[in-house]
Amino acid sequence: YDSTWESSDEFMLDGSPHVFAWAKNDHLGFEILYIHRGVVRKYRPDFLVRLANGDMLVLETKGQDTEQDQVKRQYLDEWVNAVNEHGGFGHWKWAVAKKPGEIRDILIEKGISS
Repeated sequence: YDSTWESSDEFMLDGSPHVFAWAKNDHLGFEILYIHRGVVRKYRPDFLVRLANGDMLVLETKGQDTEQDQVKRQYLDEWVNAVNEHGGFGHWKWAVAKKPGEIRDILIEKGISS
């Protein structure tokens, strides 16, 4: 983990009945290209989570919310919508935990909704 906050989130991911499996997005190659201020950049969300209901969750932990973070989320939302529209890669969702402990509520919400 990269921080105490991520360590806490990993503990919640391990213990949640809404999580089937998860991985820290480190060296997995999962990146979403986005453009910020005319420059193409790569966004690497923190976690990929297979929920118990079969959905995939792209999960980011972020204490600050910069203009660049908002741009990343716009591209993530477009990516999730495109993958879901395609239909061949399962159903995907995304969420951002903006404070420690919020991941518990995110997992409950995303784990029971389709």
